[in-house]
Amino acid sequence: MRVLRAARGVARAAAMLWRQRHAIYHMLARLDADANRLNTRTIHVPILPVIGTTPQPHYMQWSTCSAADFLDPRFHAVCAALGHVPRFHRKLWEFVYVFHHLEQAGMLAPGRRGIGFGVGTEPMPAAFAACGAEILATDAPPALGVAAGWAATAQFASGLDTLPRAGLCPEHIFRRNVSFRPVDMTAIPADLAGFDFCWSACCFEHLGSLQAGLDFVRHTVEHVLAQGGIAVHTTEFNLSSDDATLETGGTVIYRRRDIIAFIAEMQARGHIVSALAIAPDTHHMDGWVDIAPYSNDAHLKLALGQYTCTSVGLVIQRGR
Repeated sequence: MRVLRAARGVARAAAMLWRQRHAIYHMLARLDADANRLNTRTIHVPILPVIGTTPQPHYMQWSTCSAADFLDPRFHAVCAALGHVPRFHRKLWEFVYVFHHLEQAGMLAPGRRGIGFGVGTEPMPAAFAACGAEILATDAPPALGVAAGWAATAQFASGLDTLPRAGLCPEHIFRRNVSFRPVDMTAIPADLAGFDFCWSACCFEHLGSLQAGLDFVRHTVEHVLAQGGIAVHTTEFNLSSDDATLETGGTVIYRRRDIIAFIAEMQARGHIVSALAIAPDTHHMDGWVDIAPYSNDAHLKLALGQYTCTSVGLVIQRGR
């Protein structure tokens, strides 16, 4: 009898634990739903084509992604050239940042030669070709693209025919002005030299370490460009710390001190580098930090591990 009573006691305890487990689960689900409803009520994501545009006094003068840039009519004009509907997404800001600074430098014109690294499925090769520039688009060799997972996420270009150009550039101009070549960004062939401009959009943070990414940027300036050529690169920027960061691995995050030191190094080597200017974050969209799974409509800042990050750009002219 004692064994039977003990067994019944164990069964009752187990049943109680089971009910408590389900009660806790449902309570957490309600809290999560309440949080989502609160966010829906309090966070308004403006629809850019709806709210219109106003010229911004500091358009594209910041090195980091700023909501103010998205409100300028020039941003929308470049979006049209790139085949994108304007939206608050830092990747789109990076594309416009690259386009803007190359256009301002007079690089997007007939007679100019440019090379893009890690182009994946971005619209720049076709858009630059439509401006008359001769473009060599590159991406990682197939083995690297597969190993890194890019090939499985539609972010990888394996040849000329995989590059987007519909609505961006007439096919005959695209075929005339754009070529493709697989290139490992950590071992750029010596014959890739003499270009008027080069670019990469959020690529060099994936080369394994902070130093490997900066070595790539330096190489593009000093070996890929002709003297006077322009390099425009974007990468991840740590807004949480100027000390702790992700220094190695599949994605690294550059701190303010890393960028400042690199700018000083490149200036000392005789190159002209735009100063680091961190945006003041004056729009409410600047305070929104996206978390995984990431949004397509409100993604100017994101959480990577314990760090809040955004995009930062480097503009460098080869001086010697």
